[in-house]
Amino acid sequence: MTEAFELVLDGEPIGKGRPRFSRATGHAYTPEKSARFEERLAWAAQSIWHGKPLLAGALKLTVVAFLSIPKSKPASWKKGALDGTIRPLKKPDLDNIIKGIGDALNRVVYVDDTQIVEVDASKYYSDRPRITIRIDSLS
Repeated sequence: MTEAFELVLDGEPIGKGRPRFSRATGHAYTPEKSARFEERLAWAAQSIWHGKPLLAGALKLTVVAFLSIPKSKPASWKKGALDGTIRPLKKPDLDNIIKGIGDALNRVVYVDDTQIVEVDASKYYSDRPRITIRIDSLS
């Protein structure tokens, strides 16, 4: 039997920001907005996965990011956004969303995000911004 992890995290999807560097020490750190998002995701995952062993072996990550529809757009544009014919061509970048998810779930659902060997990801618009995440064991 293969293990699977599923989570829906409500709220606007956030991409992993570029590392920042401290002027005083020169050390790299994750931008606050990214760090808060990863922390919130880790807490949500812990509440679901608590007490289960970390997934081992090769993993597949499936992500669907639902971004909010800009309020300034006309009704016809919003209709196309909701039915999926108009897709988000704006930030956050899909690869940065994936990176943030991978880092947030380290040592929460799996040992390390290096275990992710397959990714299926997409961005859509929605009236309910959120991210759906599924992790399947391929081993």
